[in-house]
Amino acid sequence: GILAAVALPAYQQYTKKAKMSEVILAASGCRTAITEAYQSMSSGAAPGVDGWGCESASQTSKYVKSVSTSADGVITVTATGFNDAEIDDDQITLTPYADTAATNTMDVANDNGKQVAAWVCKPVGATIGKYLPGSCK
Repeated sequence: GILAAVALPAYQQYTKKAKMSEVILAASGCRTAITEAYQSMSSGAAPGVDGWGCESASQTSKYVKSVSTSADGVITVTATGFNDAEIDDDQITLTPYADTAATNTMDVANDNGKQVAAWVCKPVGATIGKYLPGSCK
């Protein structure tokens, strides 16, 4: 009984972390598309909100409700299917930066033809953060 009391919560947290990897993977596909678009864009060729070619407004997998992008390429992924009110409908963002120190976000008006130097992953909600992989905290 004592072993079950200790093991069950740890197992539940482990399964949520495993499911979260699918959410991060959905953002990673978009990350590649946006990185390539920035490098090949000419001046004034901004794709706009949800115009980067990797978005989905409908549920894309069991744990990904939607993937959207901002005009400057910030990716927002909404989680679903966790059967946890604190995680379902919570979001994760991936933001492209023009420098490796992650201080200057990419801007389609000024950074066309440049390389994305860094991507920063952040949870939008406080609860979802404890289930993210180390690279996304």
